[in-house]
Amino acid sequence: VQLQASGGGLVQAGGSLRLSCTASGRTLSSYAVGWFRQAPGKEREFVAAVARMESSTRYADSVKGRFTISRDNAKNTVYLQMRNLTPEDAAVYYCAAVQTAGYYSYSSDAARYDHWGQGTLVTVSS
Repeated sequence: VQLQASGGGLVQAGGSLRLSCTASGRTLSSYAVGWFRQAPGKEREFVAAVARMESSTRYADSVKGRFTISRDNAKNTVYLQMRNLTPEDAAVYYCAAVQTAGYYSYSSDAARYDHWGQGTLVTVSS
């Protein structure tokens, strides 16, 4: 499966953005999908993940209550709705997918994912 991340851009602090991760080549419904981010000079960190079952999700503490991950299997797309953005959220955001047998399985470990998108840049001005 090939992943295309999009939706990044420049936003003021307190603003919102919605990132999209669109798959091609195979249906995304067989995959758990995660979002990760990497800021300059920092290590890549987990942001959010969704299992094959949309109700099964996990968030990093730093984004809990502000970000929402969702999926639309009909559009082969996973979304990351980001609200109340702060300069600390600025980073390149990557989506990743791993095929899973279980409907409720996901991971916050980047090493578990074997398909990655190219990243989309989010810039937050203060």
